This record gives sequence, C-alpha cells and structure tokens, in this order.
Amino acid sequence: MTNQRTYGSGLVRDVDLLEVLARPEARGGLGVSRIAELSGRDKAQVSRALATLADAGLVDRDEHTRAYRPGWRLFALATHATETHLAQLAAPFLRTIVARLNETTHLCVLRAGQVFTVRSELASHAFRGLGWEGVGVDPFTTSPGRVLLSEWDAETVGQWWRTFPPASAPPLPDLPGPAAPVAPLTLERLTAKLARIRRRGYETVDEEFEPGLVGVSAPVYGFRGDLVAAVNVSAPKSRLGGRLPAAGRFARTVADRISETLGAGR
Repeated sequence: MTNQRTYGSGLVRDVDLLEVLARPEARGGLGVSRIAELSGRDKAQVSRALATLADAGLVDRDEHTRAYRPGWRLFALATHATETHLAQLAAPFLRTIVARLNETTHLCVLRAGQVFTVRSELASHAFRGLGWEGVGVDPFTTSPGRVLLSEWDAETVGQWWRTFPPASAPPLPDLPGPAAPVAPLTLERLTAKLARIRRRGYETVDEEFEPGLVGVSAPVYGFRGDLVAAVNVSAPKSRLGGRLPAAGRFARTVADRISETLGAGR
C-alpha cells in the first residue's frame, strides 16, 4: 500500500527533486521540464518547489541556461555531515596515537584556504596545546596543511600560494629556551616539502608554525582514493622534538588504518 503520509510530505517531494539533480544526467544542470519528467511531477509544482529551494541555497539556477544544479548550502551540509562522520570514526584511532605517544592528537581538514581541526584527543600532560577545534590556521606552515595539499598539482599549489599567502602566527608564550631559526618558506621550498610527503607518507614541522612547537601529520584517504583529512600530533619540542621521525611513521600507520576503514584501496 502506498504510504500517503510519505508521498504527501512537501519535504519528501523536495528531496526527490534534489535526488534528480544528483543523477549523472544532471551534471551540467537540468531545466524545469526535464526535472518534472524525471520526478513524475507537474511542471508548475516543480517550478515553485525549485524556486523555494533556490531561495534556501539548496539549488542554483544558471541565469543564462535556466538550468538547475545542486546549490552551495547543499554542499555545505554534505561536507559538515561527512566531517562529523569522519571525526566519529577516527576517534578510537586517534586515541591509539595518544596511548602510544602520550601527546595530543588531532584530525584536520581543509576549508576555504585554512586548516580546521574537527576532532581532538587529549594527552594526560598538564600542557595540552591550544584548543584548535573550529579555529582555522595557515596550511603552508603546518604539517596537516602540507599533507592536505600534498597531492595537488604544482599549478594548483601555486594558485593557492598566491591566493592564501603564508601567515605569520604569533609566538607561543611561556615556553623556555630560544626559538630555532627557521628559513623563510618559499613556493620552491614548499613544492619540495610536498614531494617529500608523497615519498615518505608523512610530514614534520619544527617550530615553523610557533616557536617551541613541533608536529607530525599523515594523510587519510576516502573510499574514492581522494585525500580527505590529516592525522596530526603536536607538542612542545622539549617532549616530541627527538621523536619526530618515529612519531611521523606511527601517525602514517594509524592514518592508513583509518583510510582502510573508510574503504580506501578497495
């Protein structure tokens, strides 16, 4: 028996239109008539529904072709849902790193030119680092940022370098000892670092982002084989500085396990 409550819901009918726009045929956009045909609905009803969805940012309409395609808010919601799922799935793996290294561990993603932390697992130390969740940081001088850029082609990296130039972060307060001298980061040096990440599977930073702070990161891949996140371990140099290569290799091992859980390589 047909569920009249389900098919009578305006929300469900609107979701049906979004599913039509997710089909391969809709890659370049679809007009109202074709959407109505594929959804089995009246053209006038479809037109009104699409106008409402466009006002909400869930679909976009091309001013020239009048074709509809998924909108910016739909992608934003999908991204948020994906990151939430990824953060929950990665949590036990991050705790494995904390148990092994006894250092705070993060899961990071790239958004709008900055690196954001979507999950943190804290170590038992009194000094646990800053609360990074929801805070965007420079991708070029951080190990997770470089990991997240590592599979981009040189042209795209260059465009990002010009669009989002490296930022100078303020010094980390109350850390003993002088800061290590850090050579200025250039596009050429960045390119070499990205190539090294591809070779060895992890990245290290030594007081490049903040004086006294070091870190390692490794890539996490999704089921399509695309790079979706980076596992990061950061700590004062006095604790982690002598263990960076070993920490990087272990972070890579755990990141590979997360990737396998996500279906990468299947």
